[in-house]
Amino acid sequence: MKRFPSRLAIAMLAGFLAFPAAAATPVAKVNGVAIPAERAEAMLAEQRAQGAQDSSQLQDAVREELVRREILSQEATSKGLAKKSEVQTQMELAKQAILIRAYLQDFVQKNPVTDAEVQQEYDAIKGRMGDKEYKPRHVLVETENEAKAIIAKLQSGTPFEEVAKESRDPGSRDRGGDLGWSNPAMFVQPFSEAMVKLEKGKFTPTPVKSDFGYHVIQLDDVRTTQAPPLDEVKPQLQQRLQQQKIEKHVLDLRAKAKVE
Repeated sequence: MKRFPSRLAIAMLAGFLAFPAAAATPVAKVNGVAIPAERAEAMLAEQRAQGAQDSSQLQDAVREELVRREILSQEATSKGLAKKSEVQTQMELAKQAILIRAYLQDFVQKNPVTDAEVQQEYDAIKGRMGDKEYKPRHVLVETENEAKAIIAKLQSGTPFEEVAKESRDPGSRDRGGDLGWSNPAMFVQPFSEAMVKLEKGKFTPTPVKSDFGYHVIQLDDVRTTQAPPLDEVKPQLQQRLQQQKIEKHVLDLRAKAKVE
């Protein structure tokens, strides 16, 4: 059974807001209320971060969007909606989210991922991957006796695809037990240790116990692999390490906080 890494609970690197210096001239006035230029700059910065090209058309579109927002905001206020408790709660949550983004942006700037950290992570992943990939099949059953019965059938000449129909693993059962190409680190330890000892075309002579149950494993093939060059995966590693730093920082703050 493959063991997939859990996703990080915090992934807030994308979409950090920029906070440019305020300009003196307002973007527009709506019913006498000035729209500050820094709102337009902030919105333009978001659009540029998403890949939009700066142009007069983009600036006009941002100005029109801000005008419409101001009109609607004024209408909502005139109807007393800003005083409703549920609206005030949502406004507080929005304010809190902006403060959090600003705080995390500041944290990332002050705690950048270094090239040495990227290299260390790259080397660690390469070490876990090894230089070979394996293509195993398996049958997963609940008891050791069931696994021994499977082995007996294989020894008598029953095709692996046939005995795989008895597997408790729905992900591979309908494919004759085929688990595809993977490096040993993708499997739980008892499984991977038994798998790498097999010769091509052979199956385990005794059941292999893991937290999932009892496995009978057959190794179909082995091939040499080569890790991608560091430059190719560096951006992904940087993002992953930065997310880990953020998560650790948040957990440290959580541990220090007095929560009643």
